[in-house]
Amino acid sequence: MLKAKIAVLVSGGGTNLQALIDAERSGIIHSGEITLVISNNQNAYALTRAEKAGIKALYISKKELNTQEAFETALMQSLEENEIDLIVLAGFMSILSERFTARFDHRIINIHPSLIPSFCGQGFYGLRVHEAALKKGVKVTGATVHFVNEIPDGGEIIAQKAVEVQDGDTPETLQKRVMEQAEWIILPRSVEKVAHQIANLP
Repeated sequence: MLKAKIAVLVSGGGTNLQALIDAERSGIIHSGEITLVISNNQNAYALTRAEKAGIKALYISKKELNTQEAFETALMQSLEENEIDLIVLAGFMSILSERFTARFDHRIINIHPSLIPSFCGQGFYGLRVHEAALKKGVKVTGATVHFVNEIPDGGEIIAQKAVEVQDGDTPETLQKRVMEQAEWIILPRSVEKVAHQIANLP
């Protein structure tokens, strides 16, 4: 069977990337294959994770390319040269323009650490999401996998999983629980679901 070629875009440690690599090894992801990892951060540990797993790893610097347009053009070229079918944003700290997202319509998915539409959109990323959830006093949070369009966290939802907020939670403890109990479960499943759809296109 033909497999969808997957690129994972990362900016940091790559814990979600590791969850995807592990899911591919265990057979949870079997309709797709991670063939490329791209980071906009030269020092991202995610690049090391990719190399250790034998996956091609690239660093593309927005700073060196000066503009968002030049950065996205370089991203597009790398994705097209590597014949990528599906793009997974896994802690990728760069908003993508409509020019980019329209080019890969329903081919980009993102994991967000809340139950969208809560605590999402511009400025909500990383620990900020969990800080906002705790400040609001919500009793349940979670994670969402969604398609990416030109609106930050605005694309169609693929999967969600709820996680209980516990007394005494800090943003850090909540972040860890949301990763372990939601993100690392629904992201691999969602990647498999979309990769399966792409691989079976006529």
